[in-house]
Amino acid sequence: MDITVFKRREIKFLINAKQREALEKAFEEHMIPDEHGESTICNVYYDTPDFRLIRTSLNKPVYKEKLRIRSYGRTTEDGKIFMELKKKYKGVVYKRRISIRQNEAVDFLAGKAPLPNSDGQIEKEIAYFVKYYGGLVPAMYLCYDRTAYFCKEDPGLRITLDKNILWRTDRTRLTSHPNGRDLLEPGQSLMEIKVGASMPLWLAELLSKLEIRQVSFSKYGTAYRTLIAERNTIKINERGVYCA
Repeated sequence: MDITVFKRREIKFLINAKQREALEKAFEEHMIPDEHGESTICNVYYDTPDFRLIRTSLNKPVYKEKLRIRSYGRTTEDGKIFMELKKKYKGVVYKRRISIRQNEAVDFLAGKAPLPNSDGQIEKEIAYFVKYYGGLVPAMYLCYDRTAYFCKEDPGLRITLDKNILWRTDRTRLTSHPNGRDLLEPGQSLMEIKVGASMPLWLAELLSKLEIRQVSFSKYGTAYRTLIAERNTIKINERGVYCA
């Protein structure tokens, strides 16, 4: 059964290949791998043409929100995907998502058609979001290979490891081939600990032992910063002020 509502803390860590190997070995005692094993997750983030949503998010306000569509692997025009509204308030993440077909999601977000089930509570929240910001466009495509684990003792604890994180601003459809530019350094992975309450002692001790420190990291935000830095460099070069 698909879970449509999430409320949890998401704690992020950038780890190297050696740390990842040690973590996954230690997970054998406490964690269960996801039944699907490693999967490729594809996302398209929707934003205003001037990137209002991600610019606001990077300023670290008390409350922030974003909208994306997601598929597990490359999908077809009428393939099943998820539309997700993600909100964060005082460090707690609230996620609402619905299952929808790729073409239905694209048409709705382009203002060409309503949502298939417009009476649902989550659908109403998404429709309000889209109307409030107005003129949303597919701003960025992001994909990565994810391995997920669930805790044996605490079903509310989930750990994901993402590698090969790629991004691009063209071909922003989930039907496109999953490729793009590297976001992380070679050998790096992004680990996210998703927990409803507190982190278990064994996990905190493991992170300390491996010298793994929490970071503030957004895939979309990091890719956006790279995009803007490159655009600014191009503008400077065009004025003849600076030449790399």
